[in-house]
Amino acid sequence: MEGKLMPRALPIFFFVLLSSTPLARSAHGQPIALGYSGSGISSDLRRVIEKERLWEKHGLNVRAVYFLSGGVLTRAMAAGDIALSDSDVPAMLGLGVSGLLDVKVIAVTINRLEHYLVVRKTIMKPEDLREKRVAVSGIGSASDITTRMVLRFWKLNPEKDLTILASGNTPTRIAALTVGHVDAGLVSPDHLEKVLATGCCRVLADLSELPMDYARFGIVVPTSLLRTRRETARNVLKAYVEGIHAFKRRPDIVMEIFKEEGIKDPQVAKGVYDRLSGSLRENPLPEVRGMQAALDSLPNPKARGVKAEDIMDTSLLDELKSSGFIDRLYGR
Repeated sequence: MEGKLMPRALPIFFFVLLSSTPLARSAHGQPIALGYSGSGISSDLRRVIEKERLWEKHGLNVRAVYFLSGGVLTRAMAAGDIALSDSDVPAMLGLGVSGLLDVKVIAVTINRLEHYLVVRKTIMKPEDLREKRVAVSGIGSASDITTRMVLRFWKLNPEKDLTILASGNTPTRIAALTVGHVDAGLVSPDHLEKVLATGCCRVLADLSELPMDYARFGIVVPTSLLRTRRETARNVLKAYVEGIHAFKRRPDIVMEIFKEEGIKDPQVAKGVYDRLSGSLRENPLPEVRGMQAALDSLPNPKARGVKAEDIMDTSLLDELKSSGFIDRLYGR
């Protein structure tokens, strides 16, 4: 089979024009646009931060802006429309690798793969994916990069052995899977039961069980922001670190968020909570092994010449750790 890459045309991203929106100013007089894509996992952590009003506690005014895929998100950062991202480390790394924008990863909140690869019931083993259609959110997005990496782990060639379709965001991808327009796709833990309840599909693999560290979710900023708005970046990290603490120690807040997202079954909610709470890192310090795995998974050949140390900056989290900020949260 010829390699078939069939991205569906994606709408140009919809961006909230901050200059025309009445926003309270941060301590430095500048609002902050935070871009994200996808739902669940990183979004759940951000919603905990919002519910606990941690942005305001740390002198910030953050406006979260949703993008349809990681590829669209990267274009927004390259254009200067967002100041940071918290949801798609691999896609954002592509900016630095390609030379479009000098970026740094300043935190990795989850350092492993968390999704499930869900398939139609007729697919029983990885080899059965040959000649099938696999959905990703967009070409170049984290779901695309992760899917290709996992396929190669199974000795499948994503360019030749199957068809990769850009089918849009998570709800669209799930809908395509349940009605049979595609045969496989990544599903986050908080959406898994909804898909399985349709009876269409089964879990082929829990990617968290793969033997690898992988910088999947975290905070990426233009390097220039660390020079011009360093205190702002520090306060963003304080809010995230405190948000992780609240996520781990206040399950009632997270369960409320799950209910709002449509997870009604208490047992299902507890299972998702336990998984995510265990994956979130008290000190979300970028680590070389997980960062290098993310770099090595990028399709751009230039990524092979990039060292993890060159595209991450641990200085702010090192400062928070040495100041005792993290230990005080946990009563140590």
